[in-house]
Amino acid sequence: MNTEEIRRVVKAVLAETNAERFFTRQNMQRVFDVAEAKANELKVGVTMCVADEAGNVRMLYHMPNANMVSRTLAPKKAWSAIAMKEPTMQIGPDIQPGGPLYEMSGNLDGRLVSFSGGIPLVWHDKIVGAVGVSGGLVEEDQLICETAVNAFFKGDKDNG
Repeated sequence: MNTEEIRRVVKAVLAETNAERFFTRQNMQRVFDVAEAKANELKVGVTMCVADEAGNVRMLYHMPNANMVSRTLAPKKAWSAIAMKEPTMQIGPDIQPGGPLYEMSGNLDGRLVSFSGGIPLVWHDKIVGAVGVSGGLVEEDQLICETAVNAFFKGDKDNG
């Protein structure tokens, strides 16, 4: 192994062990508070979900004025961002007829979401989880989700 390979392995191990500190109830509540403020600014009710790298829902919040379908879609958006290793808004073109992953959505029993509102949480170049937001227009979901993701690692001195 050369020096660069060793650095990459160490960075991956550190990312895995250090990222868990962001999944505290206090941090996730702070993230939801920031995202809820953005949703209120946009005058939209949403459901927000934070999932870990295995797709486990670590926290879910359904605003009182959010629509019912958002409770199902927010966790699916988080899962989709993790499973596909990219924001959900980038999945759509690949699964359309003629796309390289056409019919993938059907093969996943409806779990895959291919529209805005799901973004991976990346720590030291490793996906450690994702945020999913649903309830508004796709543009609103995306903006609220970006706000949540930006808040997730905020304030950490090593926010790689």
